[in-house]
Amino acid sequence: MISQKKVERWGVFETAVTIGETHENPFSGVRLEAVFRNGSRTVKVNGFYDGDGVYKVRFMPDTVGRWTFSTSSSDPSLDALTGEFECTDAGAGNRGPVRVCSRDHFEYADGSPYIPFGTTCYAWIHQDEELQARTLESLRQSPFNKIRMCVFPKRYAFNAAEPELFPFPGSKESGFDLERFDPRFFRRLEKRIGQLAELGIEADVILFHPYDKGHWGFDGMSADRDEFYLRYVIARLSAYRNVWWSLANEYDFMREKRKEDWDRLFQIVQENDPYQHLRSIHNGTKMYDPSSLDLYDHAKPWVDHVSLQHWDLTAVDSVRREYGKPVVVDECCYEGDIPRRWGNITGEEMTHRFWEGTVRGAYVGHGETYLHPEDILWWSHGGELHGTSPERIGFLRRMVEEAPQQPAVIDTIKDVPAIGVEGEYYLLYFGIHRPAVRPVQLPEDAVYTAEIIDTWNMTIEPVEGTFSGTCEISLPGRPYMALRIRRSMQ
Repeated sequence: MISQKKVERWGVFETAVTIGETHENPFSGVRLEAVFRNGSRTVKVNGFYDGDGVYKVRFMPDTVGRWTFSTSSSDPSLDALTGEFECTDAGAGNRGPVRVCSRDHFEYADGSPYIPFGTTCYAWIHQDEELQARTLESLRQSPFNKIRMCVFPKRYAFNAAEPELFPFPGSKESGFDLERFDPRFFRRLEKRIGQLAELGIEADVILFHPYDKGHWGFDGMSADRDEFYLRYVIARLSAYRNVWWSLANEYDFMREKRKEDWDRLFQIVQENDPYQHLRSIHNGTKMYDPSSLDLYDHAKPWVDHVSLQHWDLTAVDSVRREYGKPVVVDECCYEGDIPRRWGNITGEEMTHRFWEGTVRGAYVGHGETYLHPEDILWWSHGGELHGTSPERIGFLRRMVEEAPQQPAVIDTIKDVPAIGVEGEYYLLYFGIHRPAVRPVQLPEDAVYTAEIIDTWNMTIEPVEGTFSGTCEISLPGRPYMALRIRRSMQ
């Protein structure tokens, strides 16, 4: 047995045992579990077969100190093995997994705030090594701290190439063995998830999607194969602190599954993930009808937050009221120029939608679909970012992170969306409206300063003077302006 001796808090501890090819199907024929102990705390995890006669157990310790573990298995060679390791303090940049901390907010396990600014690269891990490396470099330079990505490959517009590796062994021509997995694929996937963690980026892992259309058959597996797949994915990936589980992208386009099936799949994930990573599911239909959303019932206890696709960010208001959970608008259309209505909005419009959703209390996701001579579109393949919105999204991110605490929706301001901290900090966004003056009602016993923010040109212009009580603030009368008001420390 080979094990690490030290691992940092919220890092990945791994122990491996080689017993050789002793089972006809080691993926299904061997049960392997381990119980980890730290004082009175115990955590049970499932092990997995990693190919070449090697079985592994992974664990994410959440407490500094000495941990011990013992295994139980249906194979005597893997049963009753014991070991220990020391969990050290978390290193720089390691703040633990993200969790929900209030109806609108997320935080890291260490209590520091997490404010999602996500992007989408569905099939980036299915590209060649060089393109994957370029994607990581682009992400490193971007403002994004979350990425939506699929486990299964994607067969869709601009996506016709066959990947080198699949979750299951086989090929389109020869068929796939759904009784086994291809560990080479999963080693690549978990390597990329680990690299994202090093960049401070959450991996929103999409477990199912409808973009197979029978080409490979992964979208039409039986219920027992779905569960077999989920258990293996969770055993391999759940020890990575930056993992989120998205049960499906556009789940309602997978017509062979009913909502009761999604209930069951959610519960499989919930029961097998010892760390309870964030869980949600993403809708497809009704995106263009603001009066009707065909959402999965996000009020169910196994759903942590709302994952919403909608082009009209005013829909956030009703969704927040309906579910009382953080709302992530993972798709609001894509900046680009492809001939699909969801993939050709301007950078200006994408920037506007980020601001609109943010001041309504949601977290908006970016995507980019510019035509490319080799069909390398960021939304699916990764590569380089070509759009004009990421820089402006980074500007917005800095604005929000500069708030004295995680800003919340200010319901007392009725005619313009606003977030802030009552009495301390206010951020109002006027969108397409262009008032020349803004009446405001501030506390009488404090003094405030104001700044006009041009969300496109990324400028911050102080307003002359100070403000208290009932007052008016002059504005430039241009669209897409925001107003920041802060309590003066003088």
